[in-house]
Amino acid sequence: MTETHGAARRPGQLSIGHIAVDGGIRVLTVRGEIDHPGKDILSEALLSSSGAMPPRTVLDLSGVTFMDSSGINVLIAAHQAMRDAHGWLRLAGPQTPVLRLIELVGLDQVIACHPTVEQALTA
Repeated sequence: MTETHGAARRPGQLSIGHIAVDGGIRVLTVRGEIDHPGKDILSEALLSSSGAMPPRTVLDLSGVTFMDSSGINVLIAAHQAMRDAHGWLRLAGPQTPVLRLIELVGLDQVIACHPTVEQALTA
């Protein structure tokens, strides 16, 4: 895994790693808390795309312990940007508190949410 944005310096601080898998799909692995202080880091990681292929991204949320409305807004904006570029965003492995928020606001009805990265990659 290649780290794209800072290693955690305090408990809960957002860190994001990325890998590319066959077919040009990016897997971003997020750890920590997705809140107002980390929203710009997440947005930059999601929207920075290199290459001419449509952006296809799986966001591994299994290491996210907390997410607030800042994170929801970033995910919606990234989903719309990737869709407009003929790509997609899929969510994978959210822990129970994060999944509860995703379901509560209906984000799982807009962005595909899968239990594992493997399932998200093969969907």
